[in-house]
Amino acid sequence: MAPEDLTPEWLGGVLGHDVATLGASRIGDGLVGMNVRLTIGYAGPVPPDAPPSVVVKLPSPDPVSRATGIEMRNYEREVRFYAELAATVDVRVPRCHHAEWDPASGDFTLVLEDLAPAVQGDQVRGCTVDQAERAVLELARLHGPRWGDEALHDVAWLARRDGADAGERLLALWRACCPAFLERFGPLLAPESVRLVTALEPRIPRWVDGLDGPLTVTHGDYRLDNLMFGASGGASGVAVVDWQSPGHGTGFADVSYFLGAGLLPDDRRAVERDLLAGYLGALRGYGVHVDPDEAWRRYRWCAASGVVMAVVASQIVGTSERSVPMFSAMAERHSRHALDMGTLDLVDAGW
Repeated sequence: MAPEDLTPEWLGGVLGHDVATLGASRIGDGLVGMNVRLTIGYAGPVPPDAPPSVVVKLPSPDPVSRATGIEMRNYEREVRFYAELAATVDVRVPRCHHAEWDPASGDFTLVLEDLAPAVQGDQVRGCTVDQAERAVLELARLHGPRWGDEALHDVAWLARRDGADAGERLLALWRACCPAFLERFGPLLAPESVRLVTALEPRIPRWVDGLDGPLTVTHGDYRLDNLMFGASGGASGVAVVDWQSPGHGTGFADVSYFLGAGLLPDDRRAVERDLLAGYLGALRGYGVHVDPDEAWRRYRWCAASGVVMAVVASQIVGTSERSVPMFSAMAERHSRHALDMGTLDLVDAGW
């Protein structure tokens, strides 16, 4: 479906109401998908359950990003998350009015609750400690309900880093992306961050092998641009969007990834242990008990996940005016996080 196909007749069929007019405007900075806000004018009296607006998510108009979304199953996974998994976790997500994925073309259409006036986080600027605390507590509402749930092994479409060759596959992808990443972003990073990126390469297979432990549903790209602050209907006032990379993995990867680049480094250093403790406390509400020392070690190990994301993702999606400062900020903060955590030394030492 293309933006020009978003007609009053089509949306009326989706919502089950007579839609007379639509106003359309593109929102967000999504690189893999495109978000369009539709402001709705109804024919006759407005039904009490009729939303004044919705957000429609479509494939990216950029051919590189669209190809990535299809090849990496991002579009399929987002539709299936809303259709099959969203109701089994407690994290606040937009209500889904319609979810459609075409296996033949790989394209998709989602009609979602418009979370306005909630405000999108800003990955470039970073967030406050209060926002970080609320975001981490919301992660516990995602991870807690399905922590250690063996049934998730049967959800074949979830992203995983498993199999004997998982580390080698990621290493091959890294080697395909890293030279161009360093050419484009290396001059924008601190020298020690460039050294960290270079030094991570030979350790990638062993690092992947260490991403084990109790598994749960993960977001896979839990960062500020995918969080809406001030959303109603949730315990923390945070709603989570962009479910294109849901996985079956360690919850500590989401926590470490978020804190690594969501907070500026000085703020992160001051509060990350406390925020991790708060996350563990929230998990206990779901009957999940993790030793604090083990949690800290896994958090440190997962600090490299943001470096991997910055290097790979920056090379497989299209560019925009905002993409360079965004990936620069992510790469620098995640690299600093991995350095602060001694992640490479931890990988060398093993568990």
